Amino acid sequence: MKIYIIGTGLIGGCMALDIQSHYEAAEVFGIDSNEAHLEEALQRGIIHQTATIDDLHQADIVILAVPVDVSLTVLPKVLDKIGKETVVFDVGSTKLPICESIANHPNRSNFMATHPIAGTEYSGPSAAIKGLFEGKTNIICEVEKTTFKLQEKALQVFQKLGMRIRYMNPKSHDKHIAYVSHLSHISSFMLGKTVIEKEKHERDIFDMAGSGFESTVRLAKSSPAMWTPIFKQNKNQVVKTLEEYILNLSKFKELLEQDDYEAVFNEMQSVNRIAEILSGIKK
Repeated sequence: MKIYIIGTGLIGGCMALDIQSHYEAAEVFGIDSNEAHLEEALQRGIIHQTATIDDLHQADIVILAVPVDVSLTVLPKVLDKIGKETVVFDVGSTKLPICESIANHPNRSNFMATHPIAGTEYSGPSAAIKGLFEGKTNIICEVEKTTFKLQEKALQVFQKLGMRIRYMNPKSHDKHIAYVSHLSHISSFMLGKTVIEKEKHERDIFDMAGSGFESTVRLAKSSPAMWTPIFKQNKNQVVKTLEEYILNLSKFKELLEQDDYEAVFNEMQSVNRIAEILSGIKK
């Protein structure tokens, strides 16, 4: 089986490592505009050989793991080059724009729009690890537009990697992911910004930071080059979630100003049940 990974960073690299673990005969080829990433991916055994887009006619599976803005440009070119038996899937965090971009492509039926809900705050080939996708949800959009036998080929890989499958239309995906992922990253970036600006005047602030602060700003270490295009593509949904979030923050601030600590307690207690919700989802 010949696997072509376009984008040898975190997600592409993790998929390459896991595929090699489950498919001994798999040949993994890397395509990346970043030569340093390709060289590192080779040295780390993430890929076996480098390749170019002109080689894709040989591929059994093509995994598109590049920033979402780049995907819009690259995917049509990929679909132009592949063979009839090749399945192509992307791993981007926005789904409506990419589905719309190739809606009328002659090889649309070779493409599956996916979003594995997995990752870390790190990037590049050095961040690639085995087992990242075990137990994680993989959102698949417009599955009915992918040829059935190619669906089976991709789904077998996802099963081997230990992912749970959820089907959703692209618009719903982008709406819901704005709440649980995109807003989380913005919150983390802006909390980090607030503290960094304060630290200019109070040097001891980071000495006092505990595990709670560290876990909350963990996502602020994420790549701006990856996240800026995501926010741009999902702008409308992200703005809506920010408006709701800011409204809740303002309300909490007003309760403190009014010394209404019973309401403060009730606000926090009402949110405590999120632990039950999350534990139920993970089962």
